[in-house]
Formats: sequence, structure tokens, C-alpha cells
Amino acid sequence: MKKIITLFTICCCLGHASIAQKANNARLVKSPTGIDDRKFWLAEMDKMVRPVMRSLAHDSLRINMPAVVSIKSDNPASRREVAYLEILGRTLSGIAPWLQLEGGSKAEMALRTQYRQWAIQGLQHALDSTSKDFMRFDLAGQQLVDASFLTLAFIRAPWLWDNLDATSRQRLVAAVKLTRRVKPPMTNWLLFCAMNEAFFARFDLEWDPKPVDFAMTRLESWYRGDGMYSDGERFAFDYYNSYVIHPYLAAITEVFENKKDTTWHYLSKRIHERNQRYAVIQERLINTDGTFPPTGRSIIYRGAAFHHLADIAWRKKLPESLSPASVRCALTAVIRKTLESPTTYSKTGWLTIGLYGSQPHIADWYNNSGSPYLCSAIFLPLGLPGTDAFWTAPAEKWSAQKIWTGEDFPADHGIR
Repeated sequence: MKKIITLFTICCCLGHASIAQKANNARLVKSPTGIDDRKFWLAEMDKMVRPVMRSLAHDSLRINMPAVVSIKSDNPASRREVAYLEILGRTLSGIAPWLQLEGGSKAEMALRTQYRQWAIQGLQHALDSTSKDFMRFDLAGQQLVDASFLTLAFIRAPWLWDNLDATSRQRLVAAVKLTRRVKPPMTNWLLFCAMNEAFFARFDLEWDPKPVDFAMTRLESWYRGDGMYSDGERFAFDYYNSYVIHPYLAAITEVFENKKDTTWHYLSKRIHERNQRYAVIQERLINTDGTFPPTGRSIIYRGAAFHHLADIAWRKKLPESLSPASVRCALTAVIRKTLESPTTYSKTGWLTIGLYGSQPHIADWYNNSGSPYLCSAIFLPLGLPGTDAFWTAPAEKWSAQKIWTGEDFPADHGIR
């Protein structure tokens, strides 16, 4: 009798486990449509960048932006001063593809029109020495970094250049040239110099090929295998392959390919293959709930840990093993997770310093209130029209969800 009861109990437990597993599977699959996802992304992008762009347009960024620096900073005054160009370059580089896009729903087009207006007005103020929000590009080495994010924004959205007045264009060119005085450390900073020169080349301005050649050849020497580069001579397990290295190499390569400049053509195929491999690795780092390993420095950039995955999705160059829908769902989960904390934003609507809400001790010494806005890079696929498969395809599980709900799954293999 006891054996029968025990067997019955086991069967019941197995039944309940099966039911629980099916419920868990259903929960993981359940997701809004791509149209709903796009609306969610637009709402989150608007919430994040509206205080920045509206303040810039009204010449009031210095008035409204919190003057917060890392508690580890050795020079708080300097970090506060460079924060303004930091927030401008990072925000614009993230929303640039969407600014470049045409069409969409009436509500989205109206929103884009507003942001385009704010972007032009904000740039005019940032470049005009008589404006309250005037930004100098020669105060510190950090401004080489953020000048490059600004030039990346123009490369991603030529509309900005086409619609900026002649005087502001001249001021922008002069300001970016000032950053040539900065001697970059032998790290990913070499790509910041290269990006600025790529910007000049993209818009048929005088440019210097030496920083581009030096960055491209040095990064090639830093390639460590399986789609990843070291950030300098030493390898660190952080997200700089995504924050900077892969997106910058992709953008720079594309500029010169479009210019029919074959100087670095021998690297193009390698860069593309590595881009695709690192996209696979990135997608597998996203857990079933949108969390990801919080390793390495600059982790307060939140969703920018997936700058590269968002960038390659926007470029429509995802590897065949990654469907656009699964990447959309994975990135949506990251957006939800990294922005859901009630302390993600200050009471006045500005991003706080942290990965999950306000976490000041997780910051690095160079962080300030402009730094976390690199996370706007996760919104790059908004530069794809709403009719693209990235948005129209039905929701799909991403790799972690498939694996951890027991689905059979292809083996993973690295590349050289």
C-alpha cells in the first residue's frame, strides 16, 4: 500500500512539474507584438532623452541637468564641466538613426519632428560661444571621447548635417579639430580619433588618414579571437567590445567603403565576421529575464552593454543564427530590466548613476550625470521602419529562454 501511495505521489509531483514547466514556457513566450514593442521603445526613449534634448533646445541644459559626479572622482569640478558634451554626444548618437528615419505613424512622425527641431536648436546653442549651453571641446581629454560620439551621430544621421546652418557647421568642424591636440592612450581611445577623421571624410572635409590607419592596424593587433578584442595590450572581461570597439569599427569601415576608399578593405571581411560572432555572444549573455553579467568597468552605461547587438540589428547584418524577432525581444527585456527600478530616474526625470536604479558605489571615477546616457544606444533599431521584420515578426524566445525551458538547441562554436 505504501509503495502504491509513494508511486502515486511521485506521479502527481511529476505532473505538477510538467504543468509548472508548461506554464513557465508560456510565460517566457508571451510577449507584446512587434508594434507594441516599438511603442514601448519609443515611450522609453522619449522618457530618457526628453529632458536632455528639450533643455538643450531652450539653452537651459546647464540650469536643469543635475551636477552629479562619481563619489570616487579625483577632480569633481572637471568632471562636471565635461558632462555637458558627454550627454550631448551620447544622447544624439543613440537616437540618430531614428532622427534619420522617415515615415511611421502620425504620432511617431510628430515626435520625430519635435526631436529634429530640438536637435538642431540644441546643436546651435552648444556651438555658439554666446549661449548659456556653449560647450568647449578643449578642456580635457574626455572631450575627445564625446566629440567622437557626436561625430558618430552625424555619420548615423546625415540629416543633422544637411539641416544644420552653415555657421554652426563651421563651428562644429573647428571644435572637433581641437580634439586633435589630445594624445590618446593606447586603448579604445584610438578609435575616437579615427571616428572624428571618418566624420570629416564622410562630409567631404579635409581629413587626416594617419589616425584612422593607426587605429585600424593597432586594433587588428589586439584581436584576441572569437570575435573579441583586448582594450589595449591587456584583455579585460568587460563590455568595451560593445560600448565602443565593434560599433566604431563597423561605422568607420562603412564610411570608407562608401567613399570607395580601399585602404582598409583587407580588414573589412574580418571585421564583419567578428561583428557577427560577437553579436551571437552578446545575445547569449542576455538572461531569461533581461539581466546580464554585471562585469567590468563602466557598467553604469546600462543597456549600452548591448550597443553592438543593437547596432548590428539596425544595420540589418545579424548573423543567420539570430532572427530579428528574437533579438528584438531580448533587447526589449534588457530595456525593461535596466529601466524598471523606481530609482532609475531622479525626481526631475534625469538618469541616475547605477545599473539597476541609483547605485553610486558601482560607478567609476570618471562617471558623471552625463555618462549613463550612452544607454540610449540600445534604441538604435528604432532607425528601422515599423514595416521591417525586426518589428513585424511575431515574438520569439531568445537563446537563454530556449535553452532554459528545455528546447533542443544548436551547439555553439567560436571563430579564430
